[in-house]
Amino acid sequence: MVITLLLTLLVSSAIATEKDSSLLRLNDTKAAESFIDSAEVVVIGFLEGEDSHGYKELVAAAKRVDSVPVAICTVKEVWADYKLSSNTITLFRKADNHQENLVLAEAKKLEADGLVNFFTVNEVRYITEYNQVSAVGLFNSEVKSHLLLFANRGSKEYTELKERLGALAPEFTGKFLFVLVNGAVKSNFRSLNYFGIKSKDLPQVGIYDGDSDMKWLLPEGEISTERVREFCQSFLRGELKDMKQVGAEPKTEL
Repeated sequence: MVITLLLTLLVSSAIATEKDSSLLRLNDTKAAESFIDSAEVVVIGFLEGEDSHGYKELVAAAKRVDSVPVAICTVKEVWADYKLSSNTITLFRKADNHQENLVLAEAKKLEADGLVNFFTVNEVRYITEYNQVSAVGLFNSEVKSHLLLFANRGSKEYTELKERLGALAPEFTGKFLFVLVNGAVKSNFRSLNYFGIKSKDLPQVGIYDGDSDMKWLLPEGEISTERVREFCQSFLRGELKDMKQVGAEPKTEL
């Protein structure tokens, strides 16, 4: 009886482990659309099944990057809706309506570490904190205009402004990427210098246009939703090009 009980517990444990390691399955386009709409950044493994090359690595990566929901879709009719024809791991993000495809047949080497890097490099959100990793996704985006919030983490304004501008960002999807630059981090001093400001001057808001390599700061005053919205709209109307730029250092990268 004791042996039977132990065997039962072992089998139950194995089933639980198998269940824990599996990914949410999306069986039709509606389910895929709902999943993509459920978060700012999601990943779907368009794979033929759990035995497919890349599935185990995807599960392992999903466990390590819990900020990004991950699912699997084995229905090839759904693949076609996203213009996919072979096993592909795809990251969807709302901030710039972007679909980043990692076609497994073209991947020279596929490991969990590589997928974790794929997730984190491309994890661009409505407001993305700038660092060496996120810079890759930001500058690879087709959206070349950045609204930058320079603020010192730990200051009384930091969290409030991050939430305020994060809420504004969806209005400018496809037009701006909203970027948070923590002025309290030494590695970000170069970004501040590029705009001609120092950590003690923060918080401030700026716009960087990657197409023209031009930059401007929001005039002094309250960093309100209305002022930042108008700042963005002034850029889109082409009015900022007549304003004096800030900073003097030649641009290499933010």
